Formats: sequence, C-alpha cells, structure tokens
Amino acid sequence: MEQKPLEVSVKFPVKTYDIDFAGIVSNIVYIRWLEDLRLKMLESYFPLEQLMAQGYCPIITSTEIKYKKALKIFDKPRGKMWISKLGRSRCTLQAEIYLHDEIVTTATQMGFFINLETMRPMAIPEEVKNIYAQYE
Repeated sequence: MEQKPLEVSVKFPVKTYDIDFAGIVSNIVYIRWLEDLRLKMLESYFPLEQLMAQGYCPIITSTEIKYKKALKIFDKPRGKMWISKLGRSRCTLQAEIYLHDEIVTTATQMGFFINLETMRPMAIPEEVKNIYAQYE
C-alpha cells in the first residue's frame, strides 16, 4: 500500500477511563487520539518545538468525525493520519481508525498556522511544503 503524504500510525490502548457507561469508547477519546496522531506527525516530520521557536503555532479550526463501528474495552485500535490537502496557508488532515483491518472511524480536520507574536495566520512553513511536495 502506498504511503500517503506525511502519514503516521499510532496504536491506541483502550483504558478503563476511555469507556462510557455503555462499555464503549467515549466520543471524546477519539478527539484525544486525533491529537496523539497530530503530535506524532509533528514529531516525525517537523518537531513542534522547532516550529514554535520559529514563531509558528498549529491551530485546528474544525473536526468532523464519522463513527462506523463502536470500539470496546479490550479492542486494540490503531490510527493513521496524513495531510490530504495543503494550500498556501491552510491544510486538511485525514485520519482513519482501524480495528484489525476494518476502518471503524474516519475524521477530517482543517487547520492553519498562526504567528505566536501577532496571533495572525501565516503561510505554511517551507519545511512542511517541501515534505508534502515529495508526494505529489
């Protein structure tokens, strides 16, 4: 299978505090897992500490999640995330959460970078554009 732009993968342990009263993984846990995936992407391709030292701060403006199948306490899901679209100042992240080889959840997040001093949007960092361009 061909790797997607800036793709990362993370295995997620389901903890007892991740489940709701019905015994399934709570919706809020998926938001945390998306954050884990984004942090893994940053760590793997452009460390957050370096970006912030250059004045960049990544911001998520929207999240859309589609739940296809419930996860339970002893499941061992894994997630994948990649950049599906990169514009001058905005990017789109796609994610899939799997149980075995079945997609159980999909998500789309939109985001951009702000300047830490001015708190205004800035162009996508060159290192991000350069890595993304390798996949086009």
